[in-house]
Amino acid sequence: MSIIIGVDIGGSHISSAAIQSNVFTIIDGTYFSGAVNSKASKEVILEKWAEIINHTIDVVHNIPEFDADEKIGIAFSMPGPFQYQSGIAMFEGNDKYESLYNVSVPDELLKYLKTQNVSFRFLNDASCFGVGGVLKQEQEPENKKVIAITLGTGFGAAFLDNKLPITQGDNVPDNGCLWDKKYNGDLADNCFSTRWFLNQYEQSTGEKLTDGVKEIADIENEHAVKIFKNFAFNLAEFLAPYITEFNAGLLVIGGNIAKSHRLFLAPFEESLKNRNIELAVSIVDNTEQTSILGSSYLFNESFWEKIKEELPLF
Repeated sequence: MSIIIGVDIGGSHISSAAIQSNVFTIIDGTYFSGAVNSKASKEVILEKWAEIINHTIDVVHNIPEFDADEKIGIAFSMPGPFQYQSGIAMFEGNDKYESLYNVSVPDELLKYLKTQNVSFRFLNDASCFGVGGVLKQEQEPENKKVIAITLGTGFGAAFLDNKLPITQGDNVPDNGCLWDKKYNGDLADNCFSTRWFLNQYEQSTGEKLTDGVKEIADIENEHAVKIFKNFAFNLAEFLAPYITEFNAGLLVIGGNIAKSHRLFLAPFEESLKNRNIELAVSIVDNTEQTSILGSSYLFNESFWEKIKEELPLF
């Protein structure tokens, strides 16, 4: 049995699960998650990462079909800045994991793992989510061009053609990202993230909320409904030219804000149709597990051969 361990690294968490590589599904009982203090020392962070991954490794070693002599591939869905080809962290000035700056994750993490018979591969977290989002579709879309976005504390995006992340070219935005593009005179990251909702609600009601978008969605008063409708219009207006330019056939949406899609999906799709844009929209409930699934695809050798030369561009 060929098994891959997928790992999703977030700003305050780590999740790990084993994937059966021939069917790309998470193996029951192998998913573990835990909180991480991203401002801790290098040793504390790596120990926590290893603790969660080791839980998955323990379960894998108890699977009867698993060959103990087989090397385990460990694939990371990793935020940037990061050298995805070498595995060296470049976190600096972004208020997370800065103690890992210039640290080789493969070399240092290996010291804390229960087995040394592993190999590591890394990819940007937004791209992993996009690949996982495509893998989770019941039917692969006829149009192989997919845009995947994550809506949460930040605004992540990936452009994929036949599952391959595209970061350069005339039909994709510079560096394949959207968070740093402008909308209404501001960064898109400030317009399509949790802080936008909290700011809008405070401006509308004078009430300051702290728990996030779910709190606003649960209130569901006239102010909340209007905010979600405005969000839907803004998001459609912002994405429309990118969808058209890329000629995308599928939009995959994840992140915590996506969990409140009942309040924005219909007006969002309607707003796209008013711009003569027809494409399928897929809401992903579990972003972390989707990213884990996508990261595991790094051990699909055909995919790996195509993407490994592009890794320095991420």
